[in-house]
Amino acid sequence: MSSTMLVLGPKLWVAMAALAATAAAVATLGRLGHGRQILVAAGRAAAQLTAVSLLITAIVASLWATAGFVVLMCVVAAGTAGRRITSGARGWWAGVPIVAGSLAVVAGLLVAGLVPARGIAVIPVAGILIGGAMTATSLAGRRALDELTGRRGEVEAALALGLLPRDAVLLVCRSAAAQALIPALDQTRTVGLVTLPGAFVGVLLGGASPLAAGITQLFVLIGLLAVEAVAVVITVELVARGRLRPAEPVPALAG
Repeated sequence: MSSTMLVLGPKLWVAMAALAATAAAVATLGRLGHGRQILVAAGRAAAQLTAVSLLITAIVASLWATAGFVVLMCVVAAGTAGRRITSGARGWWAGVPIVAGSLAVVAGLLVAGLVPARGIAVIPVAGILIGGAMTATSLAGRRALDELTGRRGEVEAALALGLLPRDAVLLVCRSAAAQALIPALDQTRTVGLVTLPGAFVGVLLGGASPLAAGITQLFVLIGLLAVEAVAVVITVELVARGRLRPAEPVPALAG
């Protein structure tokens, strides 16, 4: 049994287990603190992809099931990003930039007729954009809150000079949060020279021409830039308005 790209079978499962164990061992020996999380993530990925692979035929056959699955993706993405950024119920505010960034683009593409209203088309596009928004939200939120915690004195100084709390927070954290766009920018700049991302490879292996695969990948990359830019801006605004807060109180975010 084989796919276009890999030979499927017991050897592949052994190889994946060995790679996961190697990653966990390196992280543990290097004192990165994520050894156990790597194994858990690999196990969850295997279970989740197996379940989706078994259910995908039923899901894509129904628009209602497709819509429900997209909602589920948003909920999981919001919970994941929220836990990365802060603790408690406030973490669910992370769902705002994820939904605003990704679903607005998906809806626009559907209305414009650029993506067919079929599950087999909607789910991959929505998944890519939601995943990008989740990553950008997590990175922007963490960078912004870390910056506020480390530069509390500058926030207080800005308040003393008469700046409004929102403006004082933005002055400190906006540039740090903007670094969340760097991975997407680097991937877009180097596509075709350093990497051939998944959409390009998937469309190519699916039998399309290299030109069609390239156009599809270009669309995905530009869409991700738009989605992640929206997600970062909204995340920074949520931090500035105190909806997402660091563990240590910052005067400008009190109340």
